[in-house]
Amino acid sequence: MTRALGRGDDPRQDPDPGAGAAGRDRRVIRGPRGPRPDAVAAGPGPGRRAVPGSRRALGVLVAVVGAFGVWRAVRPAWQVPTPSWANRPEERMQDFRDALYFPIREFLAGGNPYDPAVMFGHWPVRQNFNLYQPYHLVLHLPFALPGYRVGAVAFAAFLVLLLVFLAVLAAGRVRAPLFTGTAVIGTLLVFSQVGKAQLYVGQVNPLIAVGAAGALLARDRYPRLAAAALALAWLKPQFGLPLAVLLFARGSRKVALCGTGLAALSSLVVVVPLVVGDGGVGAFLDVVARNLRHAGATAYGAVDSFTSQRVDVAAVFFRVTGWLPPGAELLALVGVLVVSVVLVRGLDLAGDGTSTAVADLLTCLAVVVAVVHQPGDVLIAVPALALVAVRWWRDRDPLLGVAVAALLVPFAHLHFVDGGVRSLLGERAAVTLDGVAVVVAWVALAVCARRRVAAGPGRWRVPAVRP
Repeated sequence: MTRALGRGDDPRQDPDPGAGAAGRDRRVIRGPRGPRPDAVAAGPGPGRRAVPGSRRALGVLVAVVGAFGVWRAVRPAWQVPTPSWANRPEERMQDFRDALYFPIREFLAGGNPYDPAVMFGHWPVRQNFNLYQPYHLVLHLPFALPGYRVGAVAFAAFLVLLLVFLAVLAAGRVRAPLFTGTAVIGTLLVFSQVGKAQLYVGQVNPLIAVGAAGALLARDRYPRLAAAALALAWLKPQFGLPLAVLLFARGSRKVALCGTGLAALSSLVVVVPLVVGDGGVGAFLDVVARNLRHAGATAYGAVDSFTSQRVDVAAVFFRVTGWLPPGAELLALVGVLVVSVVLVRGLDLAGDGTSTAVADLLTCLAVVVAVVHQPGDVLIAVPALALVAVRWWRDRDPLLGVAVAALLVPFAHLHFVDGGVRSLLGERAAVTLDGVAVVVAWVALAVCARRRVAAGPGRWRVPAVRP
């Protein structure tokens, strides 16, 4: 039965008028007949003060587990044998060997590492040195000056630091406690397939991921820092080109132009000696053409290879259907960029936090699915993925849930998962699974973005979830 409130029951009335401000700072526990003087509580209890300590303890525990994961992931760097012609099939630190150590050694010796014939003739490498930005040969010079094992261990330690920094960026993006959030995200990265792959084969993707994340995070408040970060993302042109286009379309024109220009100017230090050493611009362009032809004919790089692990739209479409339309790679690049540009511009106009988070993740996924990329390249999406996951947990938007779940597939594609997929569905399905998941994530985000843009600024509402 409801009783009308009298003056003594007015919840706005000070429970202790004589106490002044101290009385107003108290909390009153009310029963069915009004305030009980013996149940007045002043301030938070000791249980609330214990929460930060619990978080720190959790962070320390997770950090210890993460340190164990780092130790396991870094072991290949000091266990790998010194490269020789006999052990070229060795996979441990193969990207460090083929794309960093020996290309830099060839450059220091006065040769052109972009020439496949030169690299395969002079060094015990398994893969061609692809068209990395030329400044890569100077940026990573410290890791190629010492002996191979020392350089490999130093580079692996550098990659760990980059993964930790990426976890810091992700924790800051979701506004988690810095130490605990970094420990949790960093540990998940180290134990994931994507994180382990970076350390096992010695890839440069962590540096590119930090650059891409930095460009997205700093483009509004710190444009100069964002431009420098974009220049790092240009280390591999298949990252830098689509990212620069999308940043330009989203209004960060100075960041896109200055970052691209900085990468080009930094590469001149290397390009000029290479052009002079090859006998002119024409001879150097011939080397570039031979490099592209070789990359397009490899099992891991060709768009029409059934064993390739590429996750871009063109390669995934071929492995799923067995059919490759004429100009498929160019069509995929232009189509993905045009659709993504229209959607991210509309999301930025919406102005709300979820739309901005979706725009950032859509930008990262567009970079990956537009042009040739491998599963480990989704590392650039980690900070944006963390924020979208938080937004999904709050809004329960099913499309965001599909995108987050699909994008987690490459991270969860561990060895035992891969073995199960191969035994049940075959090798073709195993190498296609990650690509299908990434493309599905991009499509889900694109549909979500289209709905938000169609609803207009401030009018998007997620339907309430009924129990």
